[in-house]
Amino acid sequence: MTETLPPVGTDLFDVERLLLTEAAEPPLPPRDAEARDRVWDMAVQANPTLFDGPVVACGGVEWTGPRILRLSWVPVTYRHYALRRVPGATALPSLFVNVVQPTDDGRVLAARMSPSTAAPGRWQLPGGSVEPPQGGAVLDEPTLAGQAARELAEELGISAAAEDLKLWVVTRGENGSVGLTYLAPALPEATLRAAFTVAAAAERVQGREPELDDIALVRSPDELAGLAGPHADYLKPIVRRFSGCR
Repeated sequence: MTETLPPVGTDLFDVERLLLTEAAEPPLPPRDAEARDRVWDMAVQANPTLFDGPVVACGGVEWTGPRILRLSWVPVTYRHYALRRVPGATALPSLFVNVVQPTDDGRVLAARMSPSTAAPGRWQLPGGSVEPPQGGAVLDEPTLAGQAARELAEELGISAAAEDLKLWVVTRGENGSVGLTYLAPALPEATLRAAFTVAAAAERVQGREPELDDIALVRSPDELAGLAGPHADYLKPIVRRFSGCR
C-alpha cells in the first residue's frame, strides 16, 4: 500500500530503500513553452556560463512500505526550470544529490556557490543536479551514489568511493525539490582545506571559475548564522540532524 507524503515543507525523511522509475515529461502548452524559452534566453544573456544540459527532475515521491520510497524521475534540461518564472506555468521539482562531509572532530562542511553560478553566494552542501543515465544504463541508488562521489571530487577535490557513501536522508524543500543526501567518511580539517585549495586552483588554471568559492566547517545550526548570504533551505535541518546524531 502506498502512502502519500505530508504537505510540502522543509522535510527530512529516513529511507532504507529507494525505488526509481522513469516517467515522461508532462506536455507543455505552446504558450508556456515560448515563455519558458524567452526566460531562458534572457538568463543566458545575463549569465553566458549557463548551459542547457541534460538533467533529471522529480516526477513524484511516495512511500510504498516502511522506509521504502518510490521516486519517479523525468529527463529534462536546465531550460525546464525557467518555467518557475513563467506566471501560471508549473515546473517539475528538481532532483539533486549532495554530501554531508564531516571532519574527524564532528563538524560539517558547508560550501558557498561562486558568483557565476545560478545561486551566487548561497551556502549549501557540496553536490549537484542528478544527471540522466547514458547509453542504456539504469538510474539506481548505486548510480546516484556515484554521482555524489563525483561531485565531491569535482567541487572539493575529495576522492571517495561510491560504496563508501551512505544514503543518509532524503530532503524535500519548500519548493518541492528533492535531495538525496549521502554521508561521507570523516576527514581531518587540514585534508579538506588542502583538497579544496588544490581543486579550485586547478579550475582557475583551466580558465574556469570554480563552482564553489569558499568552505566553512560548522558544528551546530547556531554557527550557520555566521555565514553571510543565503542558505539552502535544507542546510540548517541537515546540520541540526547531524549534530544531534553525534
